[in-house]
Amino acid sequence: MVAAALKTLWSGERAGRWALLLGALVLALLYPPLDQWLGLGLLGAVVPIFMFVILALGLNIVVGYAGLLDLGYAAFFAIGAYTTAFLTSPVSPLPFRTDFWLALVLSFVVAAIFGVILGAPTLRLRGDYLAIVTLAFGEIVPRVFLNAESITGGAKGIKPIGYPTLPGVSFVNNQVAWYYLVVAVGVFSVWMISRLVDSRIGRAWVAMREDEVAAASMGINLVTTKLLAFGMGASFSGFSGAIFAGMFQFIDPGQFEFQISVMVLSMVILGGMGNMTGVIVGGILLASFDRILAERATHWLRQAGGLLGADLSWVDLSSSKMLIFGLALVLTMLLRPEGLIPSARRRAELRAAQLEADLVPATDPVSSTPADRS
Repeated sequence: MVAAALKTLWSGERAGRWALLLGALVLALLYPPLDQWLGLGLLGAVVPIFMFVILALGLNIVVGYAGLLDLGYAAFFAIGAYTTAFLTSPVSPLPFRTDFWLALVLSFVVAAIFGVILGAPTLRLRGDYLAIVTLAFGEIVPRVFLNAESITGGAKGIKPIGYPTLPGVSFVNNQVAWYYLVVAVGVFSVWMISRLVDSRIGRAWVAMREDEVAAASMGINLVTTKLLAFGMGASFSGFSGAIFAGMFQFIDPGQFEFQISVMVLSMVILGGMGNMTGVIVGGILLASFDRILAERATHWLRQAGGLLGADLSWVDLSSSKMLIFGLALVLTMLLRPEGLIPSARRRAELRAAQLEADLVPATDPVSSTPADRS
């Protein structure tokens, strides 16, 4: 009876999650005409927001499901962008060219390969040591692209970059076409990640996150499990990198700095690690603040200051984005450490840990001597 009740509850949670995602998909498909009808003019900002959501979904595989801290995720974003540029740009150093669609797929594959290359030397590392290695990788890759000027163009970057081609659809200065492309890639990413998480490898990731020793004793190959986590997590950044390069028609190493990794990690933590719905919400919130709300909130604050007779012309939230992201992370860790929409498993883990901490009595290491305990 208990097993049946738990199964019913789990089925209800899954049904609710998919209903929410389906509603979000319908809203996403209807957004371009709504944006035009309401005169919002935000479509150009929404496309980069969805790119960051795809990045957050990929990082969630590594951080949320596998429990591996990655501070160099922007490197894979850069690898995906440069792969597309090398394959489609007329100024590419390669002796051949491909169309955008093949470059999109190859960006996915190349980013996954580099994810495995990063994962191989870190198999024995955990926690702070793993974070340092991934941080170093995230710093090395942009510097390689910057210094290899004869191949990558260095600080001058690469431009132009090939556009996608579809019968009857032009992607040149067509924000609607790019919008539906990034939505299609996002839907595919959500479907693929959900299948991975529900598969045997997804359960292995969760088991490894909980306890590596117990997972190994149950027959899980930790080497392949970690490499798959790094590879699959990195691969989705290849998608975003390809779309980023094709849409903006210019890439240079300065676009893939460490703050991109911090921002994407903030999305995962704020939304709820290990929960796709939460990560999507966290990604939309932070990316919307970065692309839309920071500038508009600055304007609103200055207007409010004028109405109240206060000079707030010095207020500029756009220049304090990283400070605000940091404050958001601190408040999230203090008030809701599981994130805005956590997975049921992580919520239970944190509540159990808190309950255990409350039940264990505090002892004074100075006064608690063997004589006192006797």
